[in-house]
Amino acid sequence: MNASQSSTLTFIGVAVVLAALPLWWPDPYVLSVVASAGIFIIAAISLNLLLGYTGQLSLGHVAFFGVGAYATALLSLGFDLSLPGLDQPWVVAPQPVWLAFASAVALAGLFGWLIGQLAFRVRGAYFVIVTISFAQVMRMVAVNWVDLTEGPMALNNIPALTFWVPGAGVIDLVSKASTYWLVLAVALLSYLLVAALVHSRVGRAMIALRENETLARSMGIPVTHYLRIAAVGAAAIAGAAGGLYAHTVRIIDPDVFMFMFTITMVIMVIVGGKGTLSGPVIGGLLFGLLPELLRGWLAPEVQWMLYGALMVVILVFMPRGIVPALARKPARHASSTRQSTPVPDAAVAKEGV
Repeated sequence: MNASQSSTLTFIGVAVVLAALPLWWPDPYVLSVVASAGIFIIAAISLNLLLGYTGQLSLGHVAFFGVGAYATALLSLGFDLSLPGLDQPWVVAPQPVWLAFASAVALAGLFGWLIGQLAFRVRGAYFVIVTISFAQVMRMVAVNWVDLTEGPMALNNIPALTFWVPGAGVIDLVSKASTYWLVLAVALLSYLLVAALVHSRVGRAMIALRENETLARSMGIPVTHYLRIAAVGAAAIAGAAGGLYAHTVRIIDPDVFMFMFTITMVIMVIVGGKGTLSGPVIGGLLFGLLPELLRGWLAPEVQWMLYGALMVVILVFMPRGIVPALARKPARHASSTRQSTPVPDAAVAKEGV
């Protein structure tokens, strides 16, 4: 069995175990916590496409998360908006929830393309500043455009996503188990899409420009083009995570643009292992579930101290993240085994013959 087949079987096995979680552990609280962590794992997977595979640090990635959340909420609720030059308000009737969700993903991807057009003309600290500024602009729009977003009063009663079940018709995905399966399905789809992109010619070009942009340019790789592809893909997946957040929590306010959400995504990617497919998943499970595990045992201040200490320990002993460190151990063991195996000299080999 080669490495590719082994990875495929491992992925299928993990997916089956996760899909069966509501059957062998149906606790609503557990399912709610894991689903919440899953939403941020999807967001971390999207950031990893940009940070891990192109080397571009975006500290405004939460903007796409928030755009996805607000867009799907507004489209599914409907809205009316007074615009200059129009005698009558512009009225948008409530749209089917899946159409609203898909439109929100597309809109987030469009914003990713627009930011890519502007931000990828610069690099380094300038790129970081552009992304942070974009996130702050989106937050101020959500706070101050009260006629559209309700501002701090929040958008509530957001309809849940639906699913057609044979014999039962269309049902709302409001139970903890159905929400968990929905988040798991989107997470698996996001993982597979990123994996397909990374293992394609586009992904190899992204990795080339991450490793040495100057060399990639000299070989004729259109760097900006591939950076835009990464930005659009990352923004669309982050928008899907935001859409899931809106339809599962069913109330959103400008806090979805909090800078802390971006920091959480960055921590998940770096601790898990940036530039690896499973890194954001491992980092997301660790820092997504740990707060809930410690909630009843430690005060919030002590929890934050523990998170910081844990992150420092992981990065000191595993500077490239958890997944690369674990992947090196079998390789190191195999190498040491080969070195310790005695090689027969010519005489012994001849006698054996």
